[in-house]
Amino acid sequence: MQKSSFYAMAAAAVAAVAVPTTLFLFTPTANSQIRATPAMQVMGTSASGSTSTAWFHDASGSRAVACQTVNNATGLASIQCVSTKLPQE
Repeated sequence: MQKSSFYAMAAAAVAAVAVPTTLFLFTPTANSQIRATPAMQVMGTSASGSTSTAWFHDASGSRAVACQTVNNATGLASIQCVSTKLPQE
């Protein structure tokens, strides 16, 4: 094998590794625009007949939320939520 072809193969091997790595490093990253950490903690659930209720607590805002689902013959009919601020000590 000649020296020039060896150098050409070495250069091609380096380029094969360097080009994708360089493109990866300089590609802009995508950042989430939503806050994905949960703020509500589930306090409890109950179900009776065609309705289900879940209670949540938001410690950071000192709020309680109750959500109730109502099913009908074709599936989920509605979800209704009520929120209130908890009294401070």
